[in-house]
Parts: sequence; C-alpha cells; structure tokens
Amino acid sequence: MAYASHLLNHSRKLRIASNLVHHDPALLVRWFSSDAQTSINRKSDLWKMRSQGYITSTRNTVSGTVPNFTRNLSVATMKMDSIGGSLFNGGISRGSHVQRRRGYASAADLPPHQEIGMPSLSPTMTEGNIARWLKKEGDKVSPGEVLCEVETDKATVEMECMEEGYLAKIIRGDGAKEIKVGEVIAITVEEEGDIAKFKDYQPSASEPATAAPKEKSAAPPPKKQAVEEPTREPEPKVSKPSAPPPSGDRIFASPLARKLAEEKNVPLSSIKGTGPEGLIVKGDIDDYLASGAKEVSAPSRAKVATDAALDYTDIPISQIRKITASRLLLSKQTIPHYYLTVDTCVDKLMSLRTKLNSLQEASGGARISVNDLVIKAAALALRKVPQCNSSWTDDYIRQYHNVNINVAVQTDHGLFVPVIRDADKKGLSAIGEEVKQLAKKAKENSLKPQDYEGGTFTVSNLGGPFGVKQFCAIINPPQAGILAVGSAEKRVVPGSGPEEFKFASFMAVTLSCDHRVIDGAIGAEWLKAFKGYIENPESMLL
Repeated sequence: MAYASHLLNHSRKLRIASNLVHHDPALLVRWFSSDAQTSINRKSDLWKMRSQGYITSTRNTVSGTVPNFTRNLSVATMKMDSIGGSLFNGGISRGSHVQRRRGYASAADLPPHQEIGMPSLSPTMTEGNIARWLKKEGDKVSPGEVLCEVETDKATVEMECMEEGYLAKIIRGDGAKEIKVGEVIAITVEEEGDIAKFKDYQPSASEPATAAPKEKSAAPPPKKQAVEEPTREPEPKVSKPSAPPPSGDRIFASPLARKLAEEKNVPLSSIKGTGPEGLIVKGDIDDYLASGAKEVSAPSRAKVATDAALDYTDIPISQIRKITASRLLLSKQTIPHYYLTVDTCVDKLMSLRTKLNSLQEASGGARISVNDLVIKAAALALRKVPQCNSSWTDDYIRQYHNVNINVAVQTDHGLFVPVIRDADKKGLSAIGEEVKQLAKKAKENSLKPQDYEGGTFTVSNLGGPFGVKQFCAIINPPQAGILAVGSAEKRVVPGSGPEEFKFASFMAVTLSCDHRVIDGAIGAEWLKAFKGYIENPESMLL
C-alpha cells in the first residue's frame, strides 16, 4: 500500500481518478474490474478515456510489484497504444497528439518525469523536424501553451503542452531533422527543484519508440552477422573473385561489411566472401583494400560517358517533398488511372464572373476567380454524381456524404492541397475568400492538419496561373478522382448561318479516375454534369 500511495502522489493521471468516478462511474468499473484485460478491446471506452484525459497515449513505465488497480491501468494504457495507432492510420488524427511516457523514481534517483516524444500530427507522418523551441529549459509550462514548432510531412504545426510542469531538458534542439514519431525530444518534471537532476539526462536506448512501422525491408542476411572472420593462413589473402557474380544474383554481406564498403566506396560485386555460405564480412573488405585496390570515388561513379565534367548543385529535399514523392509514387503504382478530357465553352462563365465582380467591388468584397467557379461546379457535379465522391478499400467502396474539395497550391516548400469543406453548400464569395486564406497559409508553411485533411476530391489548375493548355493529374489517395484544369483559348466556331463563323473561348479539363471505383460511363456522366454547370453557370446559383 505504501507503493500505491507513492504512485498516487506522483501521477496526476491517477490523482484525477476521482473525476472519472464523478463523471462516468460505469466506465471506471469496467476498466478497474478484474476482467479489465478481457474487456480491453472496447475501443469506445479507450477513445473516451483518452479524449477526456484519464489515460495517456503511451504506456506507463511502472515496474515491480504494483497493486491490481495500477496493473489494470497500465495494461489499459498499453492497449491504447495499439488501438490509437490503428485509428490514426485509418485517418483519424488529432492536431496536438503528443507521445508521452511517464517515468518514476528509479535506482538512478531520478524524480518523477515525463518523456515527450515526437508527436504524430497527420495520418501519413512517420518523422518530423523541430523548427524551433518556443520554451527553453527551466521554463514553467501549462496545458495549452506551445512548446515548439514541428515541421510535419505537410506543414509546420505548433505542439502544445498537455500537463503543467517545468521543461527540464530539451533532447532534440532547434533544427533537428528526421526525428521518428515517438522518439524522445524533451523531458518535463512536476517540481522546479528537479530540473537540475536532468542536466545530463539521455533517454534509454532500450525502450522502443512508438514510431510508425516502416515498410518491410529486404530479407536479412544469414543470422550469423557478428561472426568473426575465420582464421586465415598468412599467404592466401584472397579478396577479389576471379570473376564477378552473375548479373542479377543477390550479394550477401554482413551489415558491418556493407557499411564499410559504402564508406570506402567499394563495390560489393568485386569482393569474394569468405564467411559462411559466401557471406562477405568486414575482413574481406579490409583484405580488398590492403591488396592495393583503390577506393572508387563518388565523382568517378557518377561520371557520365563523356569526359566533360558536370557542374551541379545538390538541393536538400524538404519533408513535404519527400512525402509528396512517396504518395504520388504509391498512387501511380497501385491505382489504375484512366483519363477523360472534354472542352468546355466558358463565354457565359466569364460574362457571369464580370457581373459578379462588379457587385463585389461595389460592396467592398473580394473578386471571384475562374478557379472559384470551377471548384463550385466540381462540387455540384459530385453531389449530382456521388459515385465519384468515393474511395476504394479492400472490402468496400466508401461513398462520402460531404463534398470536400482539395485545391492544389504550389509553394517554395512544395505542393500543398488545403481543403474547402462542404464546397457544394457554400457561395462563390465564401469559397473565394477561403481559398485565398488557405493559399496564404500554405505559402507561409503554417497550415494546420484540419486545413488539409478530410478531402474527397481534388482540383488542380495549371491553366490560369501558368497557361498550360491541358494535362493529366495524379490521383491524391485515398480519393478516386482529380480534375486537371487547363487554360482557356479562343477558337473559331461555326456561327448561326451556313457560312458564318464566330469566336468562342474553350477550356480543356481532364478527369483522372480510379477505375476500381469509377467506371468509364460514370466518369463521363460526371464530366457531362460539370460541363453543364460551366456552360450554364447561372444554374450554380439556384
């Protein structure tokens, strides 16, 4: 009981158990009953307790003999980790989800503290960067205060403090790059007098971070990686093969040998392995270098067939560009794209826009762009043909009831796609104002997760800003369609008489469809509806 009392005195999460009793006693009974472990899969209870702040998002590090109710709470919290992760991967995210791990007094005489991990701030985030800390070591922090700015895969997001205390140690400082989700970035304590005890603190390397799982890598080499090279007789220092291995054969090498070969720029195909079953070990690399073989310099490997030297600059890849590249590659590799193109006459659209802008200027409102009218027409067409407002899963096609349009915005930091929610229900002036505000935030790299998550369809316009006549866009997963908008151009078309001609402006649009979700006839039906709204724009105002 003395240990239980110690836990209660040092953990705010247990001290607020009375609040849980007061607000939801049934929930408390389920969690602290003897069959808590068997009922742990009740996700609704988990999510409810987490959202109300009764349990943290990471597991307790309590060890030793603990009273039964504490053990149940620890089990509940550990189960929360796995369920919370699956929810985030499924698209449910919270803007300030902070990974936290509570530590208690140990043999090292460390006071109660919390390890704050790199938060998961979007469903696709696996790592992030620290832009800057707004609090410094020793500062008092309160719930809701901003600790630091984190560069995610899509934007720069403020990370807020979740509990009251003091910032004792900053593990990863300003500008720290490629920090895995869950990796410890700071330590907080409850008492100001405990700050000095964490001056030289380093997080334990034995505790795994709660980072998102990486993709499975290639099969590992034979298990005996650390086997020392067999004893060799002095004379046969054989390291070069008589012939390189056949093209396409896999080369087996220990991790240490691969690292050394990479550092020395030695091609593994030139090495004959002396380890088990031909495994290349570190000694083989050493022998190869000792035999007089020269290191292959990086410029030599990158040299082109001609003797002319290339002048180039290596440009660092931003986090947003990395994630954009991986998602676009995934889209083209896994989504069966097909494309439908149609020309739309925009003479009436341009005339209506002129009239509306006159009214806007008279009332002090912002001007309406062609892109605002395109977004509205696309949203109404999605409401008319809801099959295109869907996404694919392995078990079913999910059809959305909200029409949320992502708008592609190019910035110096990369490509952003902020979302206009319920675009089918908003007026043109509201859409225009929202697009301007989101585009400004995108260029300032200050978008929040709620500014770009939850889209059901995307519009990309390279016509108005860049004069591109026509192009095919890549689908933004998990959506099933994206509209590529080209520029408007004047054409000569037949007039009313037999030998009469007139000029008309036409804009080419291309719909990229996921064939798993949108059949060709459905895509054509959507384009027909879209074209109808563009060529008769007054119908959008009804």
